[in-house]
Amino acid sequence: MLLIYNIGINLYFCAIYVASFFNKKAKLWLTGRNNIAYKKFEKSTWFHFASLGEFEQGRSLLEHVRKHQPETKIVVTFFSPSGYEIRKNTPLADAVYYLPLDTAANARAFIEVINPSVAVFTKYEYWYHYFNQLHKKQVPLYVISGIFRSGQVFFKWYGGLHRRMLGFVTYFFVQDTASKELLQAVGVSNVEVSGDTRFDRVWANAQHPTELPLIDQFKNDHKLFIAGSTWPEDEALVAALVKDYADWKFIFAPHEIGEEKIAKLIDLLPLNSVIRYSRIADNQLSLNNYQTLIIDNIGMLSSLYQYADVAFIGGGFGVGIHNTLEAAAFGLPVIFGPKYDKFKEAKDLISIKGGYCINDEPELKATVAYITEDIQRYNTVCQVVRDYVKENTGATKTIADHIHL
Repeated sequence: MLLIYNIGINLYFCAIYVASFFNKKAKLWLTGRNNIAYKKFEKSTWFHFASLGEFEQGRSLLEHVRKHQPETKIVVTFFSPSGYEIRKNTPLADAVYYLPLDTAANARAFIEVINPSVAVFTKYEYWYHYFNQLHKKQVPLYVISGIFRSGQVFFKWYGGLHRRMLGFVTYFFVQDTASKELLQAVGVSNVEVSGDTRFDRVWANAQHPTELPLIDQFKNDHKLFIAGSTWPEDEALVAALVKDYADWKFIFAPHEIGEEKIAKLIDLLPLNSVIRYSRIADNQLSLNNYQTLIIDNIGMLSSLYQYADVAFIGGGFGVGIHNTLEAAAFGLPVIFGPKYDKFKEAKDLISIKGGYCINDEPELKATVAYITEDIQRYNTVCQVVRDYVKENTGATKTIADHIHL
């Protein structure tokens, strides 16, 4: 099985190499791993994140270590360019790198250089050679905010190698009881239901959000609908609301902000009703003349939600929805597409009637009407959603206390 795994890793590298000739992300993935001069550490704490979402998920623990152990050297690695390119200069780390490809030689060399005394992996990402090397060197390895499903390879008859990886982990901190039971069923007992560290992160952000005066000026006491982390399928649906809710303001924060993507979004919206955030400073007209604002930068979304009345979270018509909790922390009803089955928080929000799954334009319009037309019901939903987030905080402290970070 290890031979097949190694062949798969090398085939993946070849696929990325070919894709790099025409795909920007693939090129960044490849070039970001070439000719890197890694800094030598006498000792470090290593945090690995698959991408930006996992970074935000584990950020509260990262901040805890930086605050309570300021002398600790922190190394952060990312697998994906969408994490590395945005957080490569984070002050929370002493070094930020792309994770080298998971080969035995790379694992030995990288771990030798950063010399971790502890390693923390967030939610996803199980790399055999890195886990094996940490185990050989007796470096404690923790998986935080882990979540497991019965369909994963760990629980299949052919998943022996992946179950061996689980044995290299010192302790699992998982989001729910179902994950704990799945691990116990394959002989993993070093597991605790601690919850999801994202709740701590989004709740802290909601208590002290960054003020955005231009957004407040744009809203100007109107109701505001925010569509966050959207893809074209999401945008086509939400754009249909704009004409129906002429007295509302709308903000789109697309997941991808390339010029071609922004141009296609603008084409969906009523002529002369939309302005891009980057061009507000150059615009001499009052923001009151615009109904729709497009955020064409990365990093504002978590603070935008403080001004919203309803939120639509993108990704539900693709591989899966994006972060619903950033909006929920502000007590917002959240709407999303059907691909949410891998996200516990989305299921929870639906169960408490604070989250709403829609499949098409008529369902979206009916849902928005249902949420907003009864003010008492709307206020109740907002309170239920806010309470749900607050009640699920505390995972960061549980983990930090257990592993003495």
